[in-house]
Amino acid sequence: MDNSEMPVARSLAERLRLARARAFVGRNDELAAFEAALRGDPTAAPVLYVHGPGGIGKSTLVRQLCDQVRHAGRPLIEIDGRFVGRSPAEFEHTAQPVLDRRDAVLVVDSFEHCQWLEAWLWQQFLPRIADGALVVLAGRQTPMTAWTSDPGWADVLRVFELGPLSEEQARRLLTVNGVNADNQEALVRLAGGNPLALSLAAAVDSAHPGAALNWSSSAETLRTLIAGLIGEVPSSTHRRALEVAAQAHTTTEELLHAALPDEDAQTLFAWLRGLPFMETTPRGIYPHDAAREAVVADLRWRAPQAFLAMKRKLTAEYLRVLREAPTDQMADLTRKIFYLFREVKAIAKNQVWDRDGEVHDDPLRPEDVETIVAMAADVEGPESAELVRYWIGRQPEAFSVFRLISTGRTVAFSTRLALPFPPDAQDIATDPVVAAAWEFCMSTAPARPGEHIGMTRFCVYPEAHEVPSPVTNLNQSRAHAEVARVGSGRAYGMLVFHDHEAWAERLRGVMTDAGVRPTVGDRTYALFVNDWRQVPFETWIDHIINETDVPAPAAPSGTTRTAFDQAVRDALQHWRSPRAFAVVDLLKTRLVADSTDAVADLRALIEQAVGEVGHHTKTVKAHEALVATFFSGAPTQEAAARRAGMAFSTYRRHLRQGLDQVCASLWDIELHGTGPRVNRTEQR
Repeated sequence: MDNSEMPVARSLAERLRLARARAFVGRNDELAAFEAALRGDPTAAPVLYVHGPGGIGKSTLVRQLCDQVRHAGRPLIEIDGRFVGRSPAEFEHTAQPVLDRRDAVLVVDSFEHCQWLEAWLWQQFLPRIADGALVVLAGRQTPMTAWTSDPGWADVLRVFELGPLSEEQARRLLTVNGVNADNQEALVRLAGGNPLALSLAAAVDSAHPGAALNWSSSAETLRTLIAGLIGEVPSSTHRRALEVAAQAHTTTEELLHAALPDEDAQTLFAWLRGLPFMETTPRGIYPHDAAREAVVADLRWRAPQAFLAMKRKLTAEYLRVLREAPTDQMADLTRKIFYLFREVKAIAKNQVWDRDGEVHDDPLRPEDVETIVAMAADVEGPESAELVRYWIGRQPEAFSVFRLISTGRTVAFSTRLALPFPPDAQDIATDPVVAAAWEFCMSTAPARPGEHIGMTRFCVYPEAHEVPSPVTNLNQSRAHAEVARVGSGRAYGMLVFHDHEAWAERLRGVMTDAGVRPTVGDRTYALFVNDWRQVPFETWIDHIINETDVPAPAAPSGTTRTAFDQAVRDALQHWRSPRAFAVVDLLKTRLVADSTDAVADLRALIEQAVGEVGHHTKTVKAHEALVATFFSGAPTQEAAARRAGMAFSTYRRHLRQGLDQVCASLWDIELHGTGPRVNRTEQR
């Protein structure tokens, strides 16, 4: 319809609709197909699928279609794909009217963000829509070949690929945006027929008339246009607000206030919302996908440290909200946190998206038990299958079952155990991996009463086992959310993998290989760990932001139990050499950190620990072996055995027992600052 033929508005809503219609350019075929379906033309397809690259005008077309639905007085259900949850049931609940009402219209924009729903939609959901109801899907991806090649869909599905506007349409769009006719040729040459680039070019021309006349078209056109806009922000505060919007998944006034507490969030939000590359949704605003990375690149180039500082602020705010939010919001908030790190290699390399294999997770049901036990037997062997059955009996709430969104078929499961201190003897006796976890814990930085180990004991996905997949994505997202929410009490986080070499590379800098290799059946496993007491979740996230390695778990002094035990043995070996003893590594530990005479105090602590070994009848021989070896001046272990009056093999056994006890006693003091007070005067 020509603009001169536009009807007169009878209400403000009608006036707004007509203004948008006058500003809308092109897409005549798509509009005609939708209008025919809206009129109830029996030959029109009830399902329209629109696709095209970022910035090509999909969302603008969707808004125009929605205006037509409202004008026709039909019920409209609008869904933004970037806010769709992980469960098909949630989507169906929102879209229920299109199943029940013949006049309902469902419109899904940004469908690429929930493309994993596609197979479920065309196989299970769309065939159930009411006769006369309409559905529009708009996204970047082409529809699945299995869908478009299905003869049953030939007459009920129309697919449109949006291309660039023609030169005439491009000029009209510039005219609508107030660009003088004299400048239009240069802007069309610069932006081509890309509607987003044309809108940005118009905004630049409005701010600086004629500025784009000497620019040339290139692959960097969009970035050049955005840089021109960003370079003219009203103030440094506005630039910081743009930093929020560029990094956050979506931005609200509330988020702006949290990130910029001393500024006028309402005014800043209104300014952001008015930028030509911003999209508006019921959940907030965000930069158009095609523009966001250009905005991010420009802001990072201008002020890299300020950009990182804003990322930390946003992370802190999301974590605060996560800890206070209901459980059903955990997944969405965790996704927002990790969206901030989408370009970080340590995160990006383990993220996998698969439109045919996307999953959602459910709690374990009784009917799932035999299915997941069989999965474990097929993939990891009968011994692991029995351990799965054992843990179902012990911690059924630790299990998540993953089902394909497309069909509902159970394809995987995971087990995230909470292992409280003190360790359970039955668990240790039954599961070698749990036993190894506790051995590592107690030999490094032991848990205390009230603390626990959080372990992903199983993550079994037969179709893509132990490789990055939608299952590992979702499971690790859940685990991170639990760590962020639990606060104090979690000592260690642990992951268990058989293919330890591959996962050591994938987790490099993010988690530490504990170095232990427990065996179940004929399979050897590795443990990857974080000590959440030494590196709290906020600090861990900061390492991710800075792309620096997360420190390996160690004792509070920074040493491991293995290194500490060796330092004790070295100190005993140099006991009779004052010069050598004065530089032993044990002097660098917390044992004597606050001492004014570290050498004398360390000698006193060692003498006391050795003396304690002789206070028990079961270890008297061990005490005698220690004294003969380190304090009597015996030149060799054979000579020490003779002085102790023991056969050499018996001597070695008692010496090992004594050394273990001395190391354990001193390690307890190292960790907890406990142990008997040393009175050097009495000992001398």
